[in-house]
Amino acid sequence: QVQLVESGGGLVQPGESLRLSCAISGSIFSINSVGWYRQAPGKQRELVAIISGGTNYADSVKGRFTISRDNAQTVSLQMNTLKPEDTAVYYCNVGIGNRPYWGKGTLVTVSS
Repeated sequence: QVQLVESGGGLVQPGESLRLSCAISGSIFSINSVGWYRQAPGKQRELVAIISGGTNYADSVKGRFTISRDNAQTVSLQMNTLKPEDTAVYYCNVGIGNRPYWGKGTLVTVSS
C-alpha cells in the first residue's frame, strides 16, 4: 500500500507563488512515475506535471510550474505567477506498475 498526503494549498493573489508538497509513505520501492493533477470546479481532472523517465508539463503551466522529486518520499510542485485559472484541487499521483495511487488533494485558490 502507498499513502499520499498533499500540503501547501491556500488562497493567493494573481501573480503570487505557492509550493505544494506530497508526502509518500508505504511500499515506495517500485514507483515508476510521480505527478500532479488538478481538477477545477465543473471540469475533468487534468495532468499538470509528471516525472516518468523524463519530465512533462501541461502547456498551460510550462514556464511557470516546476515539479521535483526532492527525495524518495517527497514530490513538490513549485507554482509561480499563478493565475485565476489555476484555481483547482491539486492531487498527487504515483504509479506503481499499472496501478495509480492518489492523495486526497489540496485546494489552491487564486483570486484578488
